[in-house]
Amino acid sequence: MAEAPITPPADHGQVLVVDDEPFLREAVAASLRFLGFEVSTAQTARETLRVIRERRFDLVVLDVMLPDFDGFEVTRRLRRDGIGVPVIFLTARDAPQDTITGLTIGGDDYITKPFGLEELAARIRTVLRRTRPAATGHVLTFADLELDQESYEVRRAGRLIELSPTEFRLLRYLMLNPGRVLTRAQLLDHVWDYDFAGSDGVVSTYIGYLRQKLADHGPDLIHTQRGVGYSLRTPATPTPEGSGEA
Repeated sequence: MAEAPITPPADHGQVLVVDDEPFLREAVAASLRFLGFEVSTAQTARETLRVIRERRFDLVVLDVMLPDFDGFEVTRRLRRDGIGVPVIFLTARDAPQDTITGLTIGGDDYITKPFGLEELAARIRTVLRRTRPAATGHVLTFADLELDQESYEVRRAGRLIELSPTEFRLLRYLMLNPGRVLTRAQLLDHVWDYDFAGSDGVVSTYIGYLRQKLADHGPDLIHTQRGVGYSLRTPATPTPEGSGEA
């Protein structure tokens, strides 16, 4: 990592590549650098957690099979800590259950080995477009809300709002999808760390917590579309069926 950093185009970013196979790790890293990404590397699960907790990345390319513990567990620990960095899993396993596990614990995409580097780059760009706001950097904004993805602070009208890690992840996902109605299943997949078939009632519970904390400082911004899910909307643009209690 001695080379001079590349200033990436606006649609590129900082990527961490994690794999315990040196040839594959360096091949992926070199290819992504050539395409304009800033790339760091890691080869174990523990190193990955340490690096991500020390620095901000826009995306992690994460091998599932690591020598200490697997990439699924790395992602579980990140999500448990409230770190919502997007993750693309790399794996030699293509069983449907592995794909389901990877996506439901908070992964954003899943690609099996062997794979083409052009395909991986395309997947990375797709995930970044979906998860990273184009012009606001690490601060997400909606109405009078500000969410700082680096400091994990949320403010409304300039006033700090204390959120739990789960409430923070929930609000972040809503702010990444403003105006879009998100189903309970989507929220479970992207916000919660579930190893079992949990009840979607937990979504309603946390929506209620978050709604109350935000409403303490202004009009309600979380709207319920009955029988479907939730969306983040300004008070002037209610959902067709209106808003209601979680």
